Amino acid sequence: MTDDALLAHARRLWTTLAATPVTFSTAPVGVAVSPRSRLCPPGWVGIVTLGDAAIATAPDDHTAEIVRRALDGRPAVAVTDPAAVGHRLPIGEVLGPAILAYCDPAQFRPGASGAVPLVPADHADLAALLARVPAGDAAESGLDEITSPAFVVRGASGIIAAAGYRAWPGGAAHLSVLTAPAERGRGLARIVAAAAVTAALRAGLLPQWRARPAESRRVARALGFRELGTQLSIRLTLAGRPD
Repeated sequence: MTDDALLAHARRLWTTLAATPVTFSTAPVGVAVSPRSRLCPPGWVGIVTLGDAAIATAPDDHTAEIVRRALDGRPAVAVTDPAAVGHRLPIGEVLGPAILAYCDPAQFRPGASGAVPLVPADHADLAALLARVPAGDAAESGLDEITSPAFVVRGASGIIAAAGYRAWPGGAAHLSVLTAPAERGRGLARIVAAAAVTAALRAGLLPQWRARPAESRRVARALGFRELGTQLSIRLTLAGRPD
């Protein structure tokens, strides 16, 4: 798959998640009304950039018009900058921005990690790992939402690193990776993530890596993922409307 084809595939994924007809554009950025959008939590505004173009969704016509005016004249590459859009919108809460990265078989660099054990997504030992790491780390990983088995590395305390993916509409495999804090820096995240990506590619899915921490982004790049865009979700506080 060429870089252009990978970008096009990623854009098709997010237009599917928008749950309404919408097209990536440079300027002006189109804002579609979509109460069922999966670009963001329900009732929020979601903005996704891929390459030099973006899409956005809002939960209703009133909010969409406010967002259109706020984004008017801004280049697509700037609309996921909270500081930039915050000058024009009454933002109550923000999620992101998160980097969106993708990988195809030609770019994938799994390394020589060998066979990696796997356990069911609802395995008690996986729940134990999530319970003993900081709550923020557990939430950031999304490991409790995977639909694939979990690929794991075990230590004396049980599972110390795990990865899997959640199958998304549009044919994507959204990666989740977590390593116990005391075990980081040993390359375990790359080992388990490589196994999960291998499984996703064999299933014919597009591996997607969404991350904010620099450490997570380094692991993705080491595996051959390309950073193609960003995602931002914002909750607006509008006069006369519930937050």
